[in-house]
Amino acid sequence: MTQAPGPAEFAAHDSDHHHSDVSGGWLRAAVFGAMDGLVTNIALVAGVGGGGGGRSLIILTGMAGLVAGAFSMALGEFASVDTQNDAVRHEVDVERAEIRRHPDAERTELADMYEEMGLTRTTAEAVAAEVHSDPELAVRVHITHELGVDPDDKPSPWTAAISSFLCFAVGGIVPLIPYLLGSSSLLLGLVVGGVGLVIAGALTSRFTTRPWWLAGLRQLMFGAIAAGATFVVGALIGVNVAG
Repeated sequence: MTQAPGPAEFAAHDSDHHHSDVSGGWLRAAVFGAMDGLVTNIALVAGVGGGGGGRSLIILTGMAGLVAGAFSMALGEFASVDTQNDAVRHEVDVERAEIRRHPDAERTELADMYEEMGLTRTTAEAVAAEVHSDPELAVRVHITHELGVDPDDKPSPWTAAISSFLCFAVGGIVPLIPYLLGSSSLLLGLVVGGVGLVIAGALTSRFTTRPWWLAGLRQLMFGAIAAGATFVVGALIGVNVAG
């Protein structure tokens, strides 16, 4: 006979057992915002600097890119998450109507899902019958199993928008720091931006199985690709304009 866990075990379980936000709320928006801000302004610095732009022009371009990008990311995240939530609400209405019109078929469908998960047919039918004794519980369970989302735990569009805005702004300011402090060195700006990418990538490893150094190097590689491409474009346009 298995002994029931005591209060100490429950307390240890509660302190150890927790999950990160992977539902598409603040974490996804924050990561995308920070990375996009860093990559965007590193690329802008490389492009303008490669085209022969001086410190003032780089600061102007970088700040314009920061403001435009932060608002664009925030508005995009708000619209995306709000639309996703509306789609979930629509599916909830559809499922509720189906359960009302075809209760036996929906109960059998749920029992089939439980059986596919490994329960015996008898247990699956018993669980499905108990779930369907409460119509609203049945709706939530069907939506969770069929769509993989919890209709009662939808991400906030405001949280996603604010997280994206702030993190983009923080990421976007990093490669401009040397210029704001008086430097005119393109190399220094790119190095500072690269360090920011490595740190940001390393921080994301806390929420994944990827080692911190690999996550950091991956983000550095993404930034290097964008910066290299815009540097070449800036150099070509700058030479042509100068000519």
